[in-house]
Amino acid sequence: MTPEIDACFAAVRAEYGADALDRVEGMLEPRRRSEGRHPLQQAAKWILPGIPQRPWHDPYAYPELLPLVAALEESHPRIKGELEAAWSERRASFSDYRHYLVRQANWQALYLYREGALVADSAPLAPTAFAVLREHAVQPGVICPLLESHFSTLLPGGSIAPHCDLWNFSINLHLAVDIPEGAGIRVAEETRRWEEGRCLLFDYSFEHEAWNGAERTRTCLLADLWHPDTTAAERVALTVLMTEIQQMMAG
Repeated sequence: MTPEIDACFAAVRAEYGADALDRVEGMLEPRRRSEGRHPLQQAAKWILPGIPQRPWHDPYAYPELLPLVAALEESHPRIKGELEAAWSERRASFSDYRHYLVRQANWQALYLYREGALVADSAPLAPTAFAVLREHAVQPGVICPLLESHFSTLLPGGSIAPHCDLWNFSINLHLAVDIPEGAGIRVAEETRRWEEGRCLLFDYSFEHEAWNGAERTRTCLLADLWHPDTTAAERVALTVLMTEIQQMMAG
């Protein structure tokens, strides 16, 4: 723990109550790091106790997330058209995706939100998605500031190897923007296909992988959101905690 983390935790307890961070403190106890984990969740580094061990979630089941899901799906035709124009005319705005220390040239990304803020340069390229994200994810605070939102374009024949992401206190929303036959995703033990214009929601602390066996690109709009089962107090503390940890690791 650092002085910044200690100060944050003390302020959160003062505002929300002495037990507001019990689960966060439990997550930090070394002896509890592997307790109660699903076998396909073992490679995740941080598991917040009490989060349901459910790989796939119903994107329409959470009132907090429903305005974003509804707006993305309603806006899908415009989002897809703008994405196609950006890919065709402004390809240099996309970059190889970096997943932790791995860089993939066959996985291209156009970022809309990154490092705790909207990416203003992307607004002219994807104005509809940018506006929806700003109004329904950033302003209400459902997006996780530790992570990102981007168009994820998997090139023909590309794949994302099986892996677990770092933690379970955020959750991954996919809007299926442009989906060819032969593209799919597996989370834990269940494989699904994206349905164009609809959203999928899953807990990426479980092992997952994706592939594009088609002869054209597959694109989803991804958004890393706070898991609906986290509290306001936990979100404040986790943001400070993980930011400090990441800075220490980088230094």
